[in-house]
Amino acid sequence: MTTPTAQTAHPSPTAISVNQLTKSYGSKRVLDGLDLTVPTGSVLALLGPNGAGKTTTVEILQGLRRRAGGTVSVLGEDPARAGRAWRARIGVVSQSSTDMGDLTVTEAVEHISRFYAEPADTAETVARVGLADDARTRASRLSGGRRRRLDVALAIIGRPELLFLDEPTTGFDPEARREFWGLVEDLADDGTTVLLTTHYLDEAAHLADDVAVVLGGRIVAQGAPADLARGEGEVTVSWLEDDEQRSVRTIAPTAVVRGLIERLAGPGGEVPGLQVTAPSLEDRYLELVTAHETAARRTAAVATAA
Repeated sequence: MTTPTAQTAHPSPTAISVNQLTKSYGSKRVLDGLDLTVPTGSVLALLGPNGAGKTTTVEILQGLRRRAGGTVSVLGEDPARAGRAWRARIGVVSQSSTDMGDLTVTEAVEHISRFYAEPADTAETVARVGLADDARTRASRLSGGRRRRLDVALAIIGRPELLFLDEPTTGFDPEARREFWGLVEDLADDGTTVLLTTHYLDEAAHLADDVAVVLGGRIVAQGAPADLARGEGEVTVSWLEDDEQRSVRTIAPTAVVRGLIERLAGPGGEVPGLQVTAPSLEDRYLELVTAHETAARRTAAVATAA
């Protein structure tokens, strides 16, 4: 039996709304007019290299850090002024686990449940995250993947409407990652809004309804993983010619292939080494990062020359 997510009587269609968010640390501008919208009930993956501003963004959304400017609404409230009732509506799974190594799984979940007015059932929550067999196991004896499941149990015992997952599968082996993905999918199916930060592009592609890429303190691209990967619709056509690997990016692959067939096809009608490859989310992400870094270097060079 799964525990339903706590919902408001008339849930807003938007769980998170951010407009022109800014934040600086001394002279360093970390967030520079960031805009972000997360629909209620969706899974959004926030991507970006270290230093791009995603951690600061998430901390502001959680009410842990104050912004310099812009507007922020999370579950209908400003996190900078929200109280305990609002905080009970969100769950957080951070990179560092809560130190409860001496408690069993059940004891740890039961302990956290006391902070909520209407917590979910402890046994049901433990079962929901796949830890029923370890209910009496001390947290310190759990494997990394199963300890992460306990972290999720602690985050959802209050039946949150919104769950923050900060790089939840870092250090997992492939099997543990896949199991954890299933847990996130189960939470999303029950209506929980999830904001996920991750460095794994396959994880974002698998779990997210929407992906937002943060670079230089701004969202530079946002959309469904497949749409973001597709970009302008270009694909790569590659082939062998004169013993060399050649390729071209095009929005008209059929025409390119037709020309290659006319020019290079052998007796069997095959073009040597012919491949047509659509870009992946990782390909598109790396393109965005490279373009941003190139532009930043040019700007710095101009500033130095001046």
